[in-house]
Amino acid sequence: MNKRAIVLYLHAHQPFRLRHYTIFDASKNHNYFDTDEHDAFDNRKIIEKVAAKSYLPTNYKLLELLKKYQHFSLNLSLSGVFLEQLQKWSPQTLTSFQDLVATGRVELASETYHHTLAFFYDRPEFEAQVAMHRKKIQELFSKNPVVFRNTELAYNNELAEWAEKAGYRAILAEGWDPVLGWKSSNYVYQPANTHKIRLLLKNYKLSDDIAFRFGERTWKEWPLTADKFCHWLNETKDAEIFNLFMDYETFGEHQWEDKGIFDFLEHLPRQWLNNPGNTFMTFSQAIDAFQPKDVIDMPDTVTWADSERDLTAWIGNPMQQQAINALYDLSSKAIASEDWQLIDDWRRLQSSDHFYYMCTNGLRTAMCTLISARMIPLMKDLLIL
Repeated sequence: MNKRAIVLYLHAHQPFRLRHYTIFDASKNHNYFDTDEHDAFDNRKIIEKVAAKSYLPTNYKLLELLKKYQHFSLNLSLSGVFLEQLQKWSPQTLTSFQDLVATGRVELASETYHHTLAFFYDRPEFEAQVAMHRKKIQELFSKNPVVFRNTELAYNNELAEWAEKAGYRAILAEGWDPVLGWKSSNYVYQPANTHKIRLLLKNYKLSDDIAFRFGERTWKEWPLTADKFCHWLNETKDAEIFNLFMDYETFGEHQWEDKGIFDFLEHLPRQWLNNPGNTFMTFSQAIDAFQPKDVIDMPDTVTWADSERDLTAWIGNPMQQQAINALYDLSSKAIASEDWQLIDDWRRLQSSDHFYYMCTNGLRTAMCTLISARMIPLMKDLLIL
């Protein structure tokens, strides 16, 4: 009997959001992130809110499933700044993540500490942040990740070559149809120009059925039940693995509890494991169990965001481009200062979220105006320093 596996991967990240910062603060007040209770972007309030709605109930449910089903496993990536905020403001949530990893059936991925696009702008900074993240994972979980995911799954051939030289066994990417052509995301692949490293591609259609369409009553497949979802997978002929990659906040925050998302999660393992040939796998188990189906060539950068699936969401307009270039132009000065508070501030500003909020496509225009109003004087203050 052929074995087929769900590779479930959840990503958790929260940036340090900017406080209300104006041009009148520049050169006088270097507090960029510590908000107060009246600010809608208060970092502590956001962590506590999302922890209550998503992280804690999801972790409790996952731990329950791990104890109940021997063949249930999953994968997580947790940004460094996310873990840092849990340590500061929600230690019980951090403990719940540690409890999951302690089962031995939850694999952690490596990434940049500050959830940045540094790979494309400053390679030494990128490598420094990857090292910072590995150190944080070792400190909190006693694990050394062997699989790499770049921020927003931003991937190309060059990144795969870097990851192989860095010693990673596998790397993650979006399974984008215009790149794959006739190929399916439901297999293990080898990246172009590499020898040993493996590539796992997100099945975005199935992942997005859960992450985005689950609670949409106008969707023709609503309501989505675990039984229906597993039937789709069982009827798929061209598959060895189903890579379900999504934001952790899918459960409880993006899809609210009253939409039935936790019931779906609870019933998914039982429905899938009812078939004797089905199982769940960690990243490492998948690349050990299946040989590469083919080579995937991605010379151009592909991400998992928006309809364009490229870097447009972060650098698609002149304002974004100028801001990100100006920030990385400060690299040598920031590091040379040996002022670790300034360096930490500079790195927190690299979080891709700040540039994403400056995107002027569609409904994000209002957010762009707000974030740019905070970023511009802040950047001027850093230049003064």
